[in-house]
Amino acid sequence: MGKPNSCLGLFVKSDVKEVKDVYYGIAETYQMPVLTHVPSQGVFLVADDRGVGLCDASLLKQAPVYAEFCSTEMQYRLQSSTVKSEIIMRAIGNKQAPWHVIDATPGLGRDAMIMAHFGCKVTLLERSSAVACLLADGLRQIKVSNGDVIQQLQLYLCDSIATLNKQILDEKGIASPDVVYLDPMFPHKKKSALVKKDMQLLQKLLGDDADADNLLPAALEVAKRRVVVKRPNYAEPLNHLPPNMSIKGKKYRFDVYFTI
Repeated sequence: MGKPNSCLGLFVKSDVKEVKDVYYGIAETYQMPVLTHVPSQGVFLVADDRGVGLCDASLLKQAPVYAEFCSTEMQYRLQSSTVKSEIIMRAIGNKQAPWHVIDATPGLGRDAMIMAHFGCKVTLLERSSAVACLLADGLRQIKVSNGDVIQQLQLYLCDSIATLNKQILDEKGIASPDVVYLDPMFPHKKKSALVKKDMQLLQKLLGDDADADNLLPAALEVAKRRVVVKRPNYAEPLNHLPPNMSIKGKKYRFDVYFTI
Protein backbone atom coordinates (compact mmCIF):
# COMPACT_ATOMS: atom_id res chain seq x y z
CA MET A 1 0.00 0.00 0.00
CA GLY A 2 0.98 3.66 -0.02
CA LYS A 3 2.02 6.05 -2.77
CA PRO A 4 4.19 4.19 -5.29
CA ASN A 5 6.46 7.03 -6.51
CA SER A 6 6.99 9.47 -3.65
CA CYS A 7 10.68 8.63 -3.08
CA LEU A 8 13.35 10.64 -4.91
CA GLY A 9 15.63 7.67 -5.52
CA LEU A 10 18.51 5.59 -4.14
CA PHE A 11 21.93 7.05 -3.32
CA VAL A 12 24.70 4.45 -2.99
CA LYS A 13 27.27 5.46 -0.38
CA SER A 14 30.10 3.15 -1.43
CA ASP A 15 33.02 3.08 -3.85
CA VAL A 16 33.27 -0.72 -3.88
CA LYS A 17 32.07 -2.05 -7.25
CA GLU A 18 30.65 -5.30 -5.89
CA VAL A 19 28.64 -3.41 -3.26
CA LYS A 20 27.41 -0.85 -5.77
CA ASP A 21 26.35 -3.59 -8.18
CA VAL A 22 24.20 -5.22 -5.49
CA TYR A 23 22.37 -1.99 -4.70
CA TYR A 24 22.05 -0.96 -8.33
CA GLY A 25 20.48 -4.35 -8.98
CA ILE A 26 17.90 -3.78 -6.24
CA ALA A 27 17.14 -0.31 -7.63
CA GLU A 28 16.64 -1.69 -11.14
CA THR A 29 14.47 -4.61 -10.01
CA TYR A 30 12.15 -2.41 -7.97
CA GLN A 31 12.04 0.54 -10.37
CA MET A 32 13.89 3.03 -8.19
CA PRO A 33 15.96 5.83 -9.78
CA VAL A 34 19.64 6.00 -8.81
CA LEU A 35 20.81 9.34 -7.38
CA THR A 36 24.26 10.82 -8.01
CA HIS A 37 24.18 12.98 -4.87
CA VAL A 38 22.28 13.39 -1.62
CA PRO A 39 19.18 15.54 -2.25
CA SER A 40 18.61 18.77 -0.34
CA GLN A 41 14.98 18.01 0.43
CA GLY A 42 12.46 15.18 0.33
CA VAL A 43 12.58 11.48 1.21
CA PHE A 44 15.18 9.22 -0.38
CA LEU A 45 16.98 5.90 0.07
CA VAL A 46 20.63 5.54 1.01
CA ALA A 47 22.64 2.33 0.70
CA ASP A 48 25.61 1.94 3.03
CA ASP A 49 27.43 -0.79 4.95
CA ARG A 50 24.29 -1.58 6.96
CA GLY A 51 22.03 -1.87 3.94
CA VAL A 52 19.30 0.16 2.26
CA GLY A 53 17.73 2.75 4.55
CA LEU A 54 15.06 5.42 4.25
CA CYS A 55 16.12 9.01 4.96
CA ASP A 56 14.60 12.47 5.22
CA ALA A 57 16.87 15.06 3.60
CA SER A 58 15.80 17.62 6.19
CA LEU A 59 16.86 15.31 9.04
CA LEU A 60 20.17 13.86 7.86
CA LYS A 61 21.52 13.60 11.42
CA GLN A 62 18.92 10.95 12.16
CA ALA A 63 19.85 7.35 11.38
CA PRO A 64 18.12 5.83 8.33
CA VAL A 65 15.13 3.53 8.79
CA TYR A 66 15.79 -0.04 7.69
CA ALA A 67 13.67 -3.15 7.19
CA GLU A 68 13.16 -5.06 10.42
CA PHE A 69 14.01 -8.60 9.35
CA CYS A 70 17.49 -8.61 10.88
CA SER A 71 17.23 -5.93 13.57
CA THR A 72 18.45 -6.63 17.11
CA GLU A 73 14.95 -5.99 18.42
CA MET A 74 13.45 -8.51 16.01
CA GLN A 75 15.99 -11.20 16.82
CA TYR A 76 15.36 -10.77 20.55
CA ARG A 77 11.60 -10.92 20.01
CA LEU A 78 11.81 -14.11 17.99
CA GLN A 79 14.04 -15.78 20.58
CA SER A 80 11.83 -14.83 23.52
CA SER A 81 8.33 -15.34 22.07
CA THR A 82 6.18 -18.36 21.29
CA VAL A 83 3.23 -19.07 19.04
CA LYS A 84 0.93 -18.59 22.03
CA SER A 85 2.55 -15.34 23.19
CA GLU A 86 2.37 -13.71 19.75
CA ILE A 87 -1.16 -12.37 19.31
CA ILE A 88 -0.71 -12.21 15.56
CA MET A 89 -0.15 -15.98 15.40
CA ARG A 90 -3.28 -16.62 17.44
CA ALA A 91 -5.18 -14.45 14.97
CA ILE A 92 -3.66 -16.21 11.95
CA GLY A 93 -4.74 -19.54 13.44
CA ASN A 94 -2.15 -21.75 11.75
CA LYS A 95 -2.15 -24.94 13.86
CA GLN A 96 -1.55 -27.67 11.30
CA ALA A 97 0.53 -27.68 8.10
CA PRO A 98 2.16 -24.31 7.29
CA TRP A 99 -0.40 -21.93 5.84
CA HIS A 100 0.23 -19.54 2.99
CA VAL A 101 -0.29 -15.92 4.09
CA ILE A 102 -0.40 -12.94 1.76
CA ASP A 103 0.80 -9.85 3.61
CA ALA A 104 -0.79 -7.09 1.55
CA THR A 105 0.65 -4.23 3.64
CA PRO A 106 4.14 -5.40 4.70
CA GLY A 107 5.58 -2.08 5.89
CA LEU A 108 9.06 -2.76 7.28
CA GLY A 109 8.46 -6.51 7.43
CA ARG A 110 8.02 -7.01 11.19
CA ASP A 111 4.82 -9.05 11.06
CA ALA A 112 5.91 -10.98 7.97
CA MET A 113 9.09 -12.04 9.77
CA ILE A 114 7.13 -13.23 12.80
CA MET A 115 4.74 -15.25 10.65
CA ALA A 116 7.60 -16.80 8.67
CA HIS A 117 9.55 -17.59 11.84
CA PHE A 118 6.60 -19.59 13.15
CA GLY A 119 6.22 -21.59 9.95
CA CYS A 120 3.94 -19.65 7.62
CA LYS A 121 4.84 -19.18 3.98
CA VAL A 122 4.48 -15.42 3.48
CA THR A 123 4.03 -13.56 0.20
CA LEU A 124 4.60 -9.81 0.52
CA LEU A 125 2.78 -7.48 -1.88
CA GLU A 126 4.17 -3.93 -1.87
CA ARG A 127 3.29 -1.17 -4.35
CA SER A 128 5.81 1.43 -3.13
CA SER A 129 9.13 1.02 -4.94
CA ALA A 130 10.96 2.57 -1.97
CA VAL A 131 9.48 0.19 0.58
CA ALA A 132 10.05 -2.73 -1.78
CA CYS A 133 13.75 -1.79 -1.95
CA LEU A 134 13.95 -1.75 1.86
CA LEU A 135 12.27 -5.15 2.06
CA ALA A 136 14.36 -6.63 -0.75
CA ASP A 137 17.58 -5.61 0.96
CA GLY A 138 16.31 -7.01 4.26
CA LEU A 139 15.56 -10.30 2.55
CA ARG A 140 19.04 -10.26 1.00
CA GLN A 141 20.55 -9.97 4.46
CA ILE A 142 18.36 -12.76 5.85
CA LYS A 143 19.62 -15.04 3.10
CA VAL A 144 23.08 -14.72 4.61
CA SER A 145 22.10 -14.91 8.30
CA ASN A 146 19.03 -17.17 8.28
CA GLY A 147 18.78 -19.32 5.18
CA ASP A 148 15.83 -21.33 6.50
CA VAL A 149 13.48 -18.39 7.01
CA ILE A 150 14.23 -16.83 3.62
CA GLN A 151 12.60 -19.85 2.00
CA GLN A 152 9.34 -18.78 3.64
CA LEU A 153 9.31 -15.21 2.28
CA GLN A 154 8.69 -13.89 -1.24
CA LEU A 155 8.34 -10.25 -2.32
CA TYR A 156 6.40 -8.77 -5.25
CA LEU A 157 6.25 -5.14 -6.38
CA CYS A 158 2.57 -4.73 -7.20
CA ASP A 159 -0.64 -3.06 -6.11
CA SER A 160 -2.28 -5.20 -3.43
CA ILE A 161 -5.88 -4.31 -4.26
CA ALA A 162 -5.42 -5.15 -7.94
CA THR A 163 -3.43 -8.31 -7.16
CA LEU A 164 -5.93 -9.75 -4.67
CA ASN A 165 -7.81 -11.33 -7.54
CA LYS A 166 -7.84 -15.04 -8.34
CA GLN A 167 -6.94 -14.51 -11.99
CA ILE A 168 -4.11 -12.05 -11.26
CA LEU A 169 -2.67 -14.28 -8.54
CA ASP A 170 -2.67 -17.17 -10.97
CA GLU A 171 -0.98 -15.09 -13.67
CA LYS A 172 1.77 -14.10 -11.24
CA GLY A 173 2.21 -17.69 -10.09
CA ILE A 174 1.08 -16.88 -6.53
CA ALA A 175 -0.82 -19.69 -4.83
CA SER A 176 -4.23 -18.92 -3.38
CA PRO A 177 -3.67 -17.83 0.23
CA ASP A 178 -5.07 -19.50 3.30
CA VAL A 179 -4.94 -16.10 4.99
CA VAL A 180 -4.69 -12.49 3.83
CA TYR A 181 -3.11 -10.20 6.42
CA LEU A 182 -3.83 -6.45 6.37
CA ASP A 183 -2.13 -3.76 8.43
CA PRO A 184 -2.95 -0.45 6.70
CA MET A 185 -1.56 2.82 8.01
CA PHE A 186 -3.24 3.50 11.34
CA PRO A 187 -5.57 6.49 11.58
CA HIS A 188 -3.86 8.71 14.15
CA LYS A 189 -5.61 10.38 17.05
CA LYS A 190 -5.32 14.18 16.97
CA LYS A 191 -4.00 14.33 20.55
CA SER A 192 -1.98 11.14 20.51
CA ALA A 193 1.73 11.08 21.26
CA LEU A 194 4.08 11.10 18.31
CA VAL A 195 4.54 7.69 16.75
CA LYS A 196 7.97 6.12 16.46
CA LYS A 197 10.48 7.67 14.08
CA ASP A 198 10.25 4.85 11.56
CA MET A 199 6.48 5.18 11.33
CA GLN A 200 6.71 8.97 11.07
CA LEU A 201 9.03 8.60 8.10
CA LEU A 202 6.87 5.94 6.46
CA GLN A 203 3.86 8.22 6.94
CA LYS A 204 5.75 11.03 5.21
CA LEU A 205 6.72 8.69 2.38
CA LEU A 206 3.40 6.93 1.91
CA GLY A 207 0.79 9.32 3.25
CA ASP A 208 -2.55 7.94 4.44
CA ASP A 209 -3.87 4.69 3.00
CA ALA A 210 -6.89 6.45 1.52
CA ASP A 211 -7.99 3.31 -0.31
CA ALA A 212 -7.43 0.93 2.63
CA ASP A 213 -11.13 0.10 2.92
CA ASN A 214 -10.97 -1.43 -0.56
CA LEU A 215 -8.45 -3.99 0.66
CA LEU A 216 -10.92 -5.90 2.80
CA PRO A 217 -13.46 -6.97 0.14
CA ALA A 218 -10.61 -7.92 -2.20
CA ALA A 219 -8.96 -9.97 0.54
CA LEU A 220 -12.22 -11.72 1.43
CA GLU A 221 -12.57 -12.85 -2.19
CA VAL A 222 -9.27 -14.75 -2.27
CA ALA A 223 -8.56 -15.93 1.30
CA LYS A 224 -9.41 -19.62 1.68
CA ARG A 225 -9.66 -19.56 5.49
CA ARG A 226 -9.62 -16.04 6.96
CA VAL A 227 -8.63 -12.40 6.67
CA VAL A 228 -6.80 -10.79 9.59
CA VAL A 229 -6.75 -7.00 10.01
CA LYS A 230 -4.55 -5.18 12.52
CA ARG A 231 -6.25 -2.08 13.94
CA PRO A 232 -5.66 0.37 16.80
CA ASN A 233 -8.07 -0.29 19.65
CA TYR A 234 -9.64 3.13 19.14
CA ALA A 235 -10.30 2.65 15.40
CA GLU A 236 -13.44 1.43 13.69
CA PRO A 237 -13.25 -1.91 11.84
CA LEU A 238 -11.80 -1.62 8.36
CA ASN A 239 -14.51 -0.73 5.83
CA HIS A 240 -16.88 -0.55 8.85
CA LEU A 241 -17.37 -4.32 8.54
CA PRO A 242 -17.72 -6.06 11.95
CA PRO A 243 -15.31 -9.01 12.28
CA ASN A 244 -16.24 -12.51 13.34
CA MET A 245 -13.93 -12.12 16.29
CA SER A 246 -11.22 -9.82 17.65
CA ILE A 247 -8.09 -10.56 19.67
CA LYS A 248 -7.05 -7.51 21.67
CA GLY A 249 -3.66 -6.34 22.87
CA LYS A 250 -2.78 -3.25 24.91
CA LYS A 251 -2.79 -0.78 22.02
CA TYR A 252 -4.12 -2.65 19.02
CA ARG A 253 -6.27 -5.60 18.09
CA PHE A 254 -6.52 -8.19 15.34
CA ASP A 255 -9.94 -8.36 13.67
CA VAL A 256 -10.56 -11.80 12.16
CA TYR A 257 -12.97 -12.51 9.30
CA PHE A 258 -13.67 -16.15 8.52
CA THR A 259 -14.17 -17.15 4.89
CA ILE A 260 -15.12 -20.79 5.49
